[in-house]
Amino acid sequence: MEQAITGYHQDEENHWVAQLACGHNQHVRHNPPWTNRPWVITEAGRQDKLGLKLNCKKCDEGAPPDHQPR
Repeated sequence: MEQAITGYHQDEENHWVAQLACGHNQHVRHNPPWTNRPWVITEAGRQDKLGLKLNCKKCDEGAPPDHQPR
C-alpha cells in the first residue's frame, strides 16, 4: 500500500528513516548501485520528497504503527 512521507529521522546508526502517513517507518538509504536515492543526503532533497508515496509493506502485512521518535 502506498503511503506519503510526512517526515524523517535518523536511526541509531545515522541512517535516514522516512516517517509515513500510516504511522510506519521505512529506511530511505542512498546505497548505490542497489538503492539510488541521492536526495536523502541533503536537507533540501529530503524536504523536496515530503509527500512522495512509498510502498509500505508493513501496511500490506497489517502491522501496528511504529514508535515515532520525539
